[in-house]
Amino acid sequence: MITVKVLTSSDLPLLLNPADDVFDNPVDEKLAREFLEDPRHHIVVALSDGVVIGFASAVHYIHPDKPTELWINEVGVADAHQGKGVGKAILNEMLRLGKQLGCVNAWVLTEPDNARALGLYRKVGGQSGTDAVMFSFELTGD
Repeated sequence: MITVKVLTSSDLPLLLNPADDVFDNPVDEKLAREFLEDPRHHIVVALSDGVVIGFASAVHYIHPDKPTELWINEVGVADAHQGKGVGKAILNEMLRLGKQLGCVNAWVLTEPDNARALGLYRKVGGQSGTDAVMFSFELTGD
């Protein structure tokens, strides 16, 4: 049985028990604790027998001239659980949370060749607009 849950600061042990292929890197306990203790950071997980098999992370943010929005940073599901509705359940729960937080919209970025992500976001009702260009800036080093 799979359970979908919004994690709180008391759920650190759950976050420290992911399936091998859910996150890009090993979960760092210090960073996980900091994430869970930050009231603007959110993570929804899917659990199977106490193991995190999928997640969506997000930040709700405010701006001086715009209403509150939910930026969905990442969605990940263990390979063995993909195509079974896990990502859809996680994302729907994250969108419900965003609505509870007073967010007027939510958004997520993905690559144009990421067919699984594109399919998931469309299934949940997401609409893609014009092509976007993302720039990233390295903030380490000289």
